[in-house]
Amino acid sequence: MNQDTVTPFNACAEAGQSCQLMIAFPLALEEEMLDLLREHKALVPGFSVVHGQGLGGDVPLTTMMERVEGRARRVLVYVVMRSEDVGPLLAKLRAVLKAPQVFYWAVPLQAFGSLA
Repeated sequence: MNQDTVTPFNACAEAGQSCQLMIAFPLALEEEMLDLLREHKALVPGFSVVHGQGLGGDVPLTTMMERVEGRARRVLVYVVMRSEDVGPLLAKLRAVLKAPQVFYWAVPLQAFGSLA
C-alpha cells in the first residue's frame, strides 16, 4: 500500500461501523500528535495514550538508551471512531506531520461500552 495516499478503510467498511484506529509514533512527536487529535473533535471523540516500545529493522534507535536497549520509545494512541472518519483524519494528520515513523492501523469493533 502506498503510504502517500489515503485509501478507503476496508477493515471497517460498513458506514457508521465503529473502528479502533491505532497510531504509533516516536516519543518526540507526542505533544504535536496529541494537540492535532484534540483539534479534530468532530472526527476524534476521545482517545487513550499508552507509552510503549517499538522493535524491528525499520525502527530507528535515536538515543543512546534506545541503542543500548535495542528498542525505541513509542507512543500508541487508541481511538474508537466511525469508520468513515478514519480516512479524513489520516489525511489531516498526514498534511501536518508527513512523518515516516508514524504508523497506523484500524480494526472493526465487535463491542464498545462501559461497565457502569
